[in-house]
This record gives sequence, C-alpha cells and structure tokens, in this order.
Amino acid sequence: MPHLTSAVIVQCTLFVLIGFSIITWSLIVYKSWSFWRSSRSNDAYARAFWGAADLAMIHRLGDDTSGLSRIAGAGCTVIDELSRNDSRRLQLSGDAQAILERSLRQQINKERRILEQGLSWLASIGSTAPFVGLFGTVWGIMHALQDIGRAKSASLDVVAGPIGEALIATAIGIAAAIPAVLAYNFFLRRIKLCEAELEYFATDYLNLVVKAGFKTDHKSFDEVLFRDKSEWAAETQVPSP
Repeated sequence: MPHLTSAVIVQCTLFVLIGFSIITWSLIVYKSWSFWRSSRSNDAYARAFWGAADLAMIHRLGDDTSGLSRIAGAGCTVIDELSRNDSRRLQLSGDAQAILERSLRQQINKERRILEQGLSWLASIGSTAPFVGLFGTVWGIMHALQDIGRAKSASLDVVAGPIGEALIATAIGIAAAIPAVLAYNFFLRRIKLCEAELEYFATDYLNLVVKAGFKTDHKSFDEVLFRDKSEWAAETQVPSP
C-alpha cells in the first residue's frame, strides 16, 4: 500500500508539472501574439495620428483597437465633458489641465494592467514548479528507501530504479520553470517599453491639446479643437533656417 501511495503521489506531481508546462507555453504563445498585435495597432494609429491635419481629425478617427487610440479617446472624452460645463461633478472639479493629465495617467495604468494579464501565472509557475518537482522527488526517494530497507538489499539494481524514477519529478519541475522565468522576464521588459511609449504619446497629446488652446475656462469643444485649419498650420509650422 505505501508503494502504491508513493507511485500515485509521484504521478500526480508529474501531472501537475505537465499542466504547468502546458499553461506556460500557452501563455507564451498568447502573449507573443498579443504584443505583436498591439505593436501593429499602435504603429498604425501613430501614423494616422501624426498624419492628421488637426486635432478635430484625430477626434474623428474613432479607433479603440490600440493603446494609443484609447489614450487619445480618454483625453477627448474629458475635453468633451468639460466642454459641457459639467464642472459641478467632483470628478471634473479643479484645474482642467490637471483633470486631463489625471485621465491620461489613469488610462495608461489601465493599459498596463491589460499588458500584465497572465504574467502572474508565469511568475507563480517559475517560482513553484521546481519545489513541486522536488516534493515529488523527496516523496519518491523516501518510499524507495523504505522499500530498500524492507528488502534488506542495497544492490544497484534495487536502488537505481526507484531513485531514478523519483528524480524525474525534479527534472520536469526545472524544465517547466525555466521557460516560465525566461518568458516572464522577456514580457516584463516588453511591458516597460510599451508603457514608456504610451507615456511619450500621452505627453505629446497633452502638449498638442494645450497648444491648440485648451485652458482652464472650460471653453466649448469646438473652440478648443475644431479650429481653423490654416490657423493650426500657422502655429505648428517649423520656421525655416
């Protein structure tokens, strides 16, 4: 009965580690595809954003498939709410530029949470898989030594088989942990780069809105963004050397 119990526990440990490995590689594939899609969407929106004639055209893009577009959409939403003189709400009380900055920062935090989805699984698997494998190995060796004691023989053919089977759990645990740790560090680096890109875009968007005439006096949305195209081009024109 102890031998059967040991075999069942070691096998359950192996099944858990195999499940960890399946989860790890599934997350690696999914997160790789997610980052690739996000990068393409951000690049496409950035080209459309900087290719727009004015902020009114940016507002009419209406794209929410990328992080950059959602940041711009959050800013447009705040400006639209402020334009309706809805400053009596606690959320919109205070300096208008500070309100816009807070909204952009909140949206950046939301985008970071989206990018971080699944990383906790990789971190948990990378830190626990070796110990799960070690548990199976220790349990298997413990019962293997008990069987050796009952057999009253320490010959190689008696020792090698049970000990070798028990060590498989540790090997699988390490094999499951290494990809999880490497993927976690890689995706964490990508998240930092994406967050920096979002922050740069939010800063540029805020500067463009302020330059377009966004003040603290809650002007109408048309007065703030839908300005004459020639006036906007004259203000943003770079002087020739």
